[in-house]
Amino acid sequence: MKVCGHEIRVQGKLLKVARLEGDLYHFLDNPEEMLDGLRQCEERIDLFTFIQKLPDSTPKYSYPIEWDNVAAVPVSTYDQWWKSQITSEARNRARQAEKRGVVLRVVPFDDTLAKGIWEIYNESPIRRGRKFPHYGKNYETVYREAATFLDDSAFIGAYFEDKLIGFVKITADQSRTQANLMNILSTIHHREKAPTNALIAHSVRYCADNNIGYLVYQRFSYGKKKDDGIAKFKEVNGFKRFDLPRYFVPLTSVGRAALQLGLHRKLADRLPESVAEKLRELRNNWYNRKSQDIKQSA
Repeated sequence: MKVCGHEIRVQGKLLKVARLEGDLYHFLDNPEEMLDGLRQCEERIDLFTFIQKLPDSTPKYSYPIEWDNVAAVPVSTYDQWWKSQITSEARNRARQAEKRGVVLRVVPFDDTLAKGIWEIYNESPIRRGRKFPHYGKNYETVYREAATFLDDSAFIGAYFEDKLIGFVKITADQSRTQANLMNILSTIHHREKAPTNALIAHSVRYCADNNIGYLVYQRFSYGKKKDDGIAKFKEVNGFKRFDLPRYFVPLTSVGRAALQLGLHRKLADRLPESVAEKLRELRNNWYNRKSQDIKQSA
């Protein structure tokens, strides 16, 4: 649905929670105008949530807040990032890609790129010890999903012998002061060539060349989950945690009650961390066994 010129996504059945489509990529300059528009919608909306934009971490509004976070690199120049903001491990990995013949370039979104993304998605049903949600999607679905926010996005491809082995989609906000790695993925088969590290480096260069002050790589941490390999990868590549206020504005009595009871949070975030960690361990073990079965049958 479209409200006040913004695409809005509504989730939930008993509790209907609305947010901007592209919640971490698009931001509100006038939230009160949006709230008035949502109150006039024919569809019931119980709760509206939005996050404040970098770099201002001081709450600007009086709505109820909970603290969210992003992983971001402050970008001034590429050389500054390369020499002072990343570890030697990250530099070596980025160099490794070039030494092994990986070529990086900004590419237009077209059928050729979409087909390459589709092939990467369908390389394996399991990644990082869990079910990969894009595996098994048909080409038309992958094309449609990758084609979102094209006016605000750029694609960088990593190629080996002219075949796409990794890609990143960078999506800027309306003011082009920050950009988010909306999607970054490389083939498992070419992991030793470190294409993902090279894609990060090229993304920083893209931001520096286009005067974009922050490169965001989604969140630094998720709920109560302890730091994992992805958080470490972000850290060595210069990403830091920025805590930002996320606002939750109830629009109905159901929304007010849900907010007071904490029902707007995911079930995993409401579980004790000891329980959640055990469930993640069981899930990962199950998918690891399944991954081994797939490899043995291949």
